[in-house]
Amino acid sequence: MPSTPIAIATAGRPRAGKVPGASASVQQLLHARDWLPAGDPLRSTLRTQAILGMLPMSNRLARRYAGRGERLEDLAQVAALALVKAVDGYDSSRGASFVAYAVPTITGALKRHFRDAGWAMRVPRAVQELTMHLRTATGDLEQLHGRTPTPAELAAHLHVEAGRLAVAIGARDVYRLSSLDTGLTDDGAGLLDVVGATDPRLAAVDERLSHGLLGRLVATLPVREQRILAMRFTDEMTQASIAGELGISQMHVSRLLRRSLHELRSGIGNPSGAVPEPPRPVTLRR
Repeated sequence: MPSTPIAIATAGRPRAGKVPGASASVQQLLHARDWLPAGDPLRSTLRTQAILGMLPMSNRLARRYAGRGERLEDLAQVAALALVKAVDGYDSSRGASFVAYAVPTITGALKRHFRDAGWAMRVPRAVQELTMHLRTATGDLEQLHGRTPTPAELAAHLHVEAGRLAVAIGARDVYRLSSLDTGLTDDGAGLLDVVGATDPRLAAVDERLSHGLLGRLVATLPVREQRILAMRFTDEMTQASIAGELGISQMHVSRLLRRSLHELRSGIGNPSGAVPEPPRPVTLRR
């Protein structure tokens, strides 16, 4: 008969009112919990003891990911919540040890935290993972060579192409974006002070278009070209259909469209805004 206050596996269900002592392992605690029937109040006690007993391990796993842009307190909380999930999901009857089950659960939660909650910008998962490996590889090569590794050395060490490595290096810089209030100089100038002002011509684009600039430009085109524009962009006809209806070749339709669009773009980009008045009003309809 086991000397601990509970009986496990070979001894059957724990004796009523008895809880494992401080010397019991987490494995024993969870094995004893699984012997108890659902609703037994001892199950909650054993669960709590198992979680408290494994908190040091979850904290150690969290510290492995420290220094990567996230506060250690936040990482410890993520690891602790994953530990609770592991305790609740563990089934001792399957034979695997709890540690072998809990460690992947906790490390997976930490990696998902970096992937889903840590980045200031949305970055593809493959790039995120390569960025995490990049930090470790940089440290290893610095110790090996006694200097900062070159991009070529990092790419060879990580077995990735130079282009993929460049993307990961760039992504590392957007993990945490700097505040616009970040001080840049001793006189208190911040990042916002060096950001360019809004180009006033941007507002002029909307204003000119809203006053019918595009319509006036279309009206200056030959009538046939206006009709082709209407058939192509209003009626959504294909160039072949337009050619058949007008009795001209598709190549000629394509050439007229290119010429018309070029003239419209040139007119919209005219900084003076001067647009010749059309000889007569024409509606952009077939």
